[in-house]
Amino acid sequence: MRGLWMTIPMLALVMPTLAQAPQAPDWAYPESPTHHQGPPPPDFHRPPTTEMKRIGVFDGQTDVGSALVPGSSSYDPATKSYRITSAGYNVWYTRDEFRYLWKRMSGDVSLAADISYPDPKGYDDRKAVLVIRQSLDDDAKEAIVALHGGGLIHIAWRPAAGQRVRDMEYRVGSRGALPGGKSPDSLVPAMAKSIGIEKNGDQFQLYVSLFGEPMHAWGAPITIHIDGPFYVGIGFCSHLPTTLDTALLSDVVVENRTGAIH
Repeated sequence: MRGLWMTIPMLALVMPTLAQAPQAPDWAYPESPTHHQGPPPPDFHRPPTTEMKRIGVFDGQTDVGSALVPGSSSYDPATKSYRITSAGYNVWYTRDEFRYLWKRMSGDVSLAADISYPDPKGYDDRKAVLVIRQSLDDDAKEAIVALHGGGLIHIAWRPAAGQRVRDMEYRVGSRGALPGGKSPDSLVPAMAKSIGIEKNGDQFQLYVSLFGEPMHAWGAPITIHIDGPFYVGIGFCSHLPTTLDTALLSDVVVENRTGAIH
């Protein structure tokens, strides 16, 4: 009995240690008044973690960059919605970390989705993404459109494997026409209902619907060549390297042609 009583306190000391959250590199934590998020070291990579399990219209799902906390996904055929849960430091710089639902395609592509965030208090820079990428490597060449948690919309691209992402960003707001704000003069950000990306040869065009009106092109297309077959799909990144969050993407359009985003 003496040995048993000695073992129980030892287990009590060990268990909290086992339950501790994983520790990410310092550069991976998000921007704050006391911390600056920077690019990863040039030689920092993690291989993708892939489940070859069909989900909705997609053939597989991958934790690109293998965030320290594994992601998950589900599909509800009744609402035609994908629930994507992921951690991940960012989809930016020279490598990405996000949960990605994908299929392989070649040629022209139309890809679009309605986007919402179940938790309104998530990190401002979290992002739901529509992505066309050359491979599942964390530093792959890619074209991305994203809706951030704070309302920012962007079209971004990595010109070649290992290069830094570039983008064009759009912020839309209103004084007086949207609810919220401390006064009629407060600028209230608008949250888009839907975003899309169309691949027409080597040109990629961002599409947006702010309030449910027909989707329309925003800005000029970007130009990047991606060899077929390539990966086409939807994803999410919490922008927090060890913390899960969730995005809902519904009414997803994935077609092997242009002109299918409405």
